[in-house]
Amino acid sequence: MKRVIAIANQKGGVGKTTTAVNLAASLAATRRRVLLMDLDPQGNATMGCGLDKSKLSVSSCEVLLGEAELAQALVQVEQSGFTLLPANQDLTAAEVRLLSLPIGREIKLRHALQPKREDFDVIIIDCPPALNMLTVNALVAADSVLIPMQCEYYALEGLSALLSTIEQIRVAANPTLAIEGVLRTMYDPRNNLANEVSNQLLAHFGEAVFRTVIPRNIRLAEAPSFGKPALFHDKESRGALAYLALVGEMIRREEVAAGGAVRPPVPAATPAPANGNGNGAAEHAAAGEPGSAPAHDAPAAADAMTKDN
Repeated sequence: MKRVIAIANQKGGVGKTTTAVNLAASLAATRRRVLLMDLDPQGNATMGCGLDKSKLSVSSCEVLLGEAELAQALVQVEQSGFTLLPANQDLTAAEVRLLSLPIGREIKLRHALQPKREDFDVIIIDCPPALNMLTVNALVAADSVLIPMQCEYYALEGLSALLSTIEQIRVAANPTLAIEGVLRTMYDPRNNLANEVSNQLLAHFGEAVFRTVIPRNIRLAEAPSFGKPALFHDKESRGALAYLALVGEMIRREEVAAGGAVRPPVPAATPAPANGNGNGAAEHAAAGEPGSAPAHDAPAAADAMTKDN
């Protein structure tokens, strides 16, 4: 694995930041060099890594505007083993200034990232919950897009707009931009609507949907208040194990791709919204779609993934 992954969805509250922080920690646990870039003015990824966003001297704002080199803003998250580009509310002003630029405003992040790109195996970009200039910069700089989404009606509604934006970015500025996958988050298998929407995603997007499912988990929800990823808050929690399983699946996909297999293209349109009646949804759930990862030891899993690479 050696690529830049943007984690994007214009709908808020679908688990973008949770996925960004925990995916970075889980990849770092497999001894990969990981950079997490916080591109959200809310700075939640920054706080989730234990940094005080109000005390930043240099952040992604200055990097994006070209007022500081990327290397000047990077912070090592010692416990979690990855590097962070922090952010705070200054990014809002940065976006306004970007919009005033006549040309080149969508490639600012790509240019800022270029000098350090080869220093990392995986670069993860946590995008804001909007299809704005910050998200456009992330998509132009990225090799692929990971789309976290809840299995609910409104999440389906917003997916079409995001896929349309991705296609426009491909045509205009980044023709190699790929879909890393669709990740089902905050999944509760007892919810009939969640099962029905999940089945629609699988039927419509096929192999683009990760088989790993991120469950609703209190440890995932409370880990940011301790300033650490779930893997270092409670390594045996279902949430932490699920993100380790996701990394394992991503590595296996990479190995398959390296072997010459071609991943099916992602359709441009979303499935029809679920009708919400949930009748028979549980009975038709796809085989092998558990609500959580298997209960195994987190460090042992990380070591196994490293050997597989």
